[in-house]
Amino acid sequence: MDIIIIGAGRVGLRTARVLHEEGHEITIIETDYENTTQIQETGFEVIRGDGAREPVLMDAGIESADAIGALCGDLNANFAACSIAKHYHTWTVLRVDEDYREEVYQTYAKEVDKVIYPERLGAIGAKNALLGGSVRAIADIAQRLQVVLMTITTNSPMRGYTIEEVALPAQTRVLAFGKADEQMRLPLSDDSLEVGDRLAVLADFEVLEEVRQLIVGQRLAP
Repeated sequence: MDIIIIGAGRVGLRTARVLHEEGHEITIIETDYENTTQIQETGFEVIRGDGAREPVLMDAGIESADAIGALCGDLNANFAACSIAKHYHTWTVLRVDEDYREEVYQTYAKEVDKVIYPERLGAIGAKNALLGGSVRAIADIAQRLQVVLMTITTNSPMRGYTIEEVALPAQTRVLAFGKADEQMRLPLSDDSLEVGDRLAVLADFEVLEEVRQLIVGQRLAP
């Protein structure tokens, strides 16, 4: 794919490197002269300029690009770039650095294809490391929704019950189920829950801890 990355900071440059290693064609737009020079030396195609301006995006090839990642630290610039890109039917990804009010988030989410929070993505990795192997966050679906993969342990109150018999919080859905030695699949109401079985759960942040206690159970002290 031909992909444009706006911003060569921590998030943008790392994303560009990963995509480049996978064989995609990457063009970076960067305002800082020193950064532009350094990145060019690494072999990337770099356009120096403001990615929120259409002429700069045209120079970067927005007319034929498959996707644009507006990943600089300026939310207004990111949103402007995505708005321009949509006129060229380009897939748009918008970086947001903070959790804005719900109505603000919804405004941005409706205007672009994907919204990402780099800090939250980093927090997911840290959370997975801290909680160990029984709980693993997979993705943020919306501002307050997360998909989490949880494993039934010997401490689970759900062990021995079926999915139909378990009363999860109202803001929770079981999306997929997998026996300990099988692939994940759509859940069935009569699936029995045994040690090692896995459930992919969509839940509101407010009830994640309650869901964890129901599925995983209290963790044993180390």
